[in-house]
This record gives sequence, C-alpha cells and structure tokens, in this order.
Amino acid sequence: MRTPRRAARTAVLEPGGSVFLLRSDNSEVGVHWNLPGGGIEDGESPTTGARRELWEETGWTDLAPGPLLCTWEHDFTWHGIPVRQHEHIYLSRGPRRGTVGDVSAVHTADRILDSRWWTPEDLADPAADPLWPPQLPELLAAVREDWLAGRGTVIPVELGYVPNR
Repeated sequence: MRTPRRAARTAVLEPGGSVFLLRSDNSEVGVHWNLPGGGIEDGESPTTGARRELWEETGWTDLAPGPLLCTWEHDFTWHGIPVRQHEHIYLSRGPRRGTVGDVSAVHTADRILDSRWWTPEDLADPAADPLWPPQLPELLAAVREDWLAGRGTVIPVELGYVPNR
C-alpha cells in the first residue's frame, strides 16, 4: 500500500528553449532528471507549493508558476515511505542561470546530485538518465515555440498513472 502524496513542479524555460532540470537519486527508481519541485504542504495550493519548492531548490525568488502543463501520478519511495505521488507541472519563463545562494542543505536532504539546462536535443538523447515524467520532451515540444513567444494557449495534459521503467 502506498501513501498518497501531492506535489508540484515548475518547468523553467529560458528564451532559447532549454529547460532547467535537477539530477536526483531515489532508492526505488534510481538516478533520474526531474523539474524543480516537490511535496505540497498542508494548506498550500499546487501553485503556491510549486513556487516555494522552486525557491527552495534553486534559490530563484523572481519566478512564479505560469500555466499548468500537465498532471501525472507515479510511484517512488520518499524518505523511506512508498508513495503514489500526484503532481501538477507548471510552466515558467526565466533567464539561463545556475542556482542562487546556498541550496546545499535541501539538495543533500532530497538527494539532488546536480543541475543543468537541457536543450531539446539533450532531452531526445536516449543514452541520458531517465526523465520524470518520461513524456517531458514531447510535452515541452508541444508548447515551447508558441508559449515562449507569447502566442497560443497551453492546454494541460492529464498523463494519468505512469509506471516506473
């Protein structure tokens, strides 16, 4: 039996179309790349949780979650507890930069190993560590050009439950 957990993440895209990802290690699913974000605290909305998590993991205080990109569910073990996590993933525009300030305590606690910007070509590399969600390259490709240019509307995608690979 898995414990339900709510979470929110932010896909930060820079003007050239690259996305900022964190490399994490999890006892159940191993090393993978994911968007900044994490658990929603009691009383928080998904957007408030996404903003707080973005700040905690990157130090960026000047970005806010924009439109909802997708929702999905997946299983993993969080600090020794098997969870089924329901995530909201939002889009945000931001400058290409590294983390700001000292985020090392959060990275250590959450087993975040690294961070970097990924181009669309990087996302398509089959030799790369797994992505969370695995559909991230396709989701971003569907909105990248128009949304970054301020054209079009983002229609959220419900991915449902996605099993670990």
